[in-house]
Amino acid sequence: MSVVGNNRVGIPIVLLHDAEGAVVTVETRKGELIRGLLFEAEDMMNLYLKNCVVCGPDGAQRKIDQLYLRGTEIVFIVLPEMLRHAPMFSRIKHWRKYGGAPPEGVGAAVGQAAAILRKANERRQGGFASSGGFSQGGRGGGRGRGGGPGSYGAPPGQYGPR
Repeated sequence: MSVVGNNRVGIPIVLLHDAEGAVVTVETRKGELIRGLLFEAEDMMNLYLKNCVVCGPDGAQRKIDQLYLRGTEIVFIVLPEMLRHAPMFSRIKHWRKYGGAPPEGVGAAVGQAAAILRKANERRQGGFASSGGFSQGGRGGGRGRGGGPGSYGAPPGQYGPR
């Protein structure tokens, strides 16, 4: 299930992006605990941390100004409590309540996509044919089979006898 309206990222990644700017604790595959300011998080869970304190598996601590941690090295991330009230969770509740429909105003088609959807809806409702479109069903007549006189905008008899 995608919360942001596209199918690229899911709930954990959106929550991780919401944690940017907060202090997090990360456990790595080597057994290290890293606590620092989450400056940037990528969709592959690569993290860029600042002002870090790294506790090794033996208990030794060291300070690092900047740290880039690859997502495959991460075992566990402790996020701050304030994210419990993140706006993403209200979107999830809305999606579950209304069967996956996005909240109003989110994901609405604009520009060319909106024009295509509007024309498709007009065709389904029969509004396109009565508003000066094709006079017969299908894709119009032309010179070939189907279509009658005037179906392609040509005066009758212009293309020879039928």
